[in-house]
Amino acid sequence: MALSGSTNFEPNITEFIEEAYERCGLELRTGYDLKSGIRSANLMLAEWANRGLNQWTIEQATQTVTEGTTSYSLNSNVIDLLDVVLRRTVNDTQTDISMNRISRSEYINIPNKNSKARPSQFFLDKLSTPSIKIWPAPENSTDVLVFNKLVRMDDADTGSNTMDMPFRFYPCFAAGLAYYISQKRAPQLTAQLKSLYEEEFRRAADQDEDRASFQIRPRLRVL
Repeated sequence: MALSGSTNFEPNITEFIEEAYERCGLELRTGYDLKSGIRSANLMLAEWANRGLNQWTIEQATQTVTEGTTSYSLNSNVIDLLDVVLRRTVNDTQTDISMNRISRSEYINIPNKNSKARPSQFFLDKLSTPSIKIWPAPENSTDVLVFNKLVRMDDADTGSNTMDMPFRFYPCFAAGLAYYISQKRAPQLTAQLKSLYEEEFRRAADQDEDRASFQIRPRLRVL
């Protein structure tokens, strides 16, 4: 049996949109059809971000604190923070100390936000330029915030671009795009295509979760 020896299947945006139109019983014919499909793709990516699906865009980052400073700006593409620790080094011994996430209302109701100590809580302020706010205010300028951030996926800008996603998400993307386009062009198929999309979404989301059966957390020494 002859095998291809190739693992480089990577449809571009136009090919995904063509697949979606075909699932709707239609053809991609005009520039407006392509423009409409790209818009639907970007709206679907925003939906994925709201559902927390895109774990492959998790990045780790660090931020050295400044004594007395409680707010630190993040890149505008940051959607969420998954976890935050305060890294403290004393006599060449490095210790990561977990920080607790609090809500906006909890942060607002802290009576003295400028009191200094080891930061133990954080609040993610999701503005157009997001920021992380910590409390208490840092007592030094040597501790380091270490966090995993969920960042926005690249947009589907032009038809020749490829998508910022692993191979296993291709069926979900194609099914979802067909569902989105059907709402505009083939409403008689919307219910059926939505069902297929949700099935592919569940399958993709299950594959995107951590598969560890348990987690080992080191005992942290609080200084």
